[in-house]
Amino acid sequence: MDVFLPAILLVAATTWTSRVDGQVTFMAELTSRPAQKLSKYGWYGNVRLQRFHIPEETAIARWTFTVTRGNSFYCGQHNITVYIRWGAPPVINPTDCVFPNVTLWNPSLSLILPVISQNSTMFNLSDPAPGEWFVAAHLPEDDGRIEQKGFPSCTYFFQPQLSVRRAVDTPVLPQDAFLTQTASFEQPARLKLFVPEFASSLSVTVRDCSSGEAAESGNCWLLLRLGSASLLQRPVTVNCSGMSCSASLVNPPWDTWLRVVVESSQVNRSVTFRITWSYTEGCKPKSVGLEGGDEFKKPQKSSSQSNSTSANTTEVSNGFSFANKSSALPTSLTVSACMWSVPVLYEEVDVLSLRFTAANGSNVSVTDTHPTLLTYPLPSQATGGTLNLRLTLNTTDVVLDNSSSVLACFSPWAPVLQLNHSQPCRTALFGGYGVAVNTSSPKAVLRLPFPQSASWYLTLQLHCNSSCGNASVVSVVPELSVSACVEDCGSYGECRLLRAYSYLYAGCVCKAGWKGWGCTDYSSALSYGRQLLSTLLLTLSNLSFLPAIVVATRRFYITEASVYCFTMFFSTFYHACDQPGVAVLCIMDYDALQYCDFLGSVCSIWVTILCMAQIRAIAKYTLFMLGALLIAMSMQLDRKGLWNMLGPILCAILLMASTWVYRGVRRRHCYPPSWKRWAFYLVPGLCCALVGVCLYIFAETEDNYYYTHSLWHILVASCVVFLLPPEEKQREALGWSRGFSWHWSWRPQICGYTLCESSKEELYTVT
Repeated sequence: MDVFLPAILLVAATTWTSRVDGQVTFMAELTSRPAQKLSKYGWYGNVRLQRFHIPEETAIARWTFTVTRGNSFYCGQHNITVYIRWGAPPVINPTDCVFPNVTLWNPSLSLILPVISQNSTMFNLSDPAPGEWFVAAHLPEDDGRIEQKGFPSCTYFFQPQLSVRRAVDTPVLPQDAFLTQTASFEQPARLKLFVPEFASSLSVTVRDCSSGEAAESGNCWLLLRLGSASLLQRPVTVNCSGMSCSASLVNPPWDTWLRVVVESSQVNRSVTFRITWSYTEGCKPKSVGLEGGDEFKKPQKSSSQSNSTSANTTEVSNGFSFANKSSALPTSLTVSACMWSVPVLYEEVDVLSLRFTAANGSNVSVTDTHPTLLTYPLPSQATGGTLNLRLTLNTTDVVLDNSSSVLACFSPWAPVLQLNHSQPCRTALFGGYGVAVNTSSPKAVLRLPFPQSASWYLTLQLHCNSSCGNASVVSVVPELSVSACVEDCGSYGECRLLRAYSYLYAGCVCKAGWKGWGCTDYSSALSYGRQLLSTLLLTLSNLSFLPAIVVATRRFYITEASVYCFTMFFSTFYHACDQPGVAVLCIMDYDALQYCDFLGSVCSIWVTILCMAQIRAIAKYTLFMLGALLIAMSMQLDRKGLWNMLGPILCAILLMASTWVYRGVRRRHCYPPSWKRWAFYLVPGLCCALVGVCLYIFAETEDNYYYTHSLWHILVASCVVFLLPPEEKQREALGWSRGFSWHWSWRPQICGYTLCESSKEELYTVT
């Protein structure tokens, strides 16, 4: 089911409502995704991520989550956790791990879905924010049991669907001009307005309400909502009850459409009203162009751009691209400006890797009279990484006193242009992140995993308790970048690139007991002694193949002994390279070591069982080579597949059983006939093999792997010692025969002109 390509079913069911329901026309759309198999949560790669797009002016969005069980046998009661987030993948922490330092995140909306056999759950959201929405789902935390691929297990499939109802002709609310509308409880009035850049505040005013009843005429029984719902952020709502009312937004989102919804607070009552809006520009920099008189420093090429041409930028200028709509302010204009707007350049370094730099150099001037503004537009393809902000105060030129500091506010969609200790770093609809640097703490770091795709604004301003004196202008180095993972997952983690159809994101897979978003939680980490013990057990346990090699060599099974040597060597160094901690030794590529280990293990079982079958040498070695080639092919296709191991083993056992039955029927006696061979060799060997297989399949977990798998090595090597047939001259004594013959032989002959004799006879020279 999950192998099909993503299918998006669009059902456009237009219903022309004759300009009712707030005088708009609605359209219904349905988006469906194929079902995906769920996994138990161990790291973010176990999460099934789906991306949906909600168009502009959507009135209501309805998700339908369908969970089905893939088999009929009893699997117990499990709950599936579903997360929903707007703008970026949800940041989750189902195991309550400690996040890395200075890493900030907001929890996403989560739903718990119980699973019986098939379950469907609906989730409705009114006036959702337009753009990308992400849905993630997973099973409960992994219990650590290692499941062998191919064995039946409990499977659950998750399929989300999204249906939206959107308005296609929402009226635009005019500025400073009243528009007459009618709203009711069932049919609200829907409007929209465009907020320009540099708007510091806006106000929406409702007046002249009329409900058509004389007793209630003049009362605005209305609910006025501004903005959209994004789960964590709700629209600003005002309850109107008088002749008029208004709703104001300080620091509204810039350069975007804002939703306005007006509905009646009284059931079965329509209200006619007039509505308008206005905004103010508290601070707007003067227009600056790239002309000859402007003192604009041309940016230099980056080192990566000068050495390679792989870095991509848009609107490239000397290897960089302009990411700010405002250019650098000339010196003659910055004195009279109400803020300094610094142009920012960004460079695409790699997948999920961006670097932002100030156009006029790394140092940015910050003063106490007006703020300094930097704009960072974050594209949607960068939301799957981690946004890193680093501020460094330049203390070489100016030294601040202990009461002075540089305040910074990092916010999406709109900046906060008034910074002080009492002013929160927050806009009208979205929260921001505030940091500060001073002489005692000249550096500040901020990390945001999975940031939202928006224009992010960094506002800097110097704040002094009394007077800044000579230190009225200081230099700050802002560094903003996007990386795949937090600090590349540290020493005990690996950053892996993940894909949900065409969307790329990254996550950390931890090792040696470390866990968390950046593999920094060491609460259950393995000590160095335990890591060393695990390595020694898994590697030295392969020395148990030495008795098997010695026995095979003494009985002149040279080919079999060579296979056992191959298995022992590559199993030892594969497990030395496969360790999760720091006690690791890799003599070659990990994938090559794993392939040779799996190939040698299956070939060892193959040649041992064929050797027990006691067939003629030419047939045995032919089957050795043919089986090795087929096993090598199957290992390349799927080395962890169940039938790649069971297939050759069952074929070899079937051949051995056939030869033993043939000899037993022909001799009318159990084969091998000696009870000593059964009691002291075959039965102990079969017991070792059976116990080893049970440990390998059913008992291994991530916690006990290092000693259960070591015991598997010992048991497999021990069963080879017991099961190998005796030497040729000892077979008759222990109940073995030379095997059945194909009645074909070849003896060299020496022929003269008229005489041809056997090689066993005397050789005559023909003259």
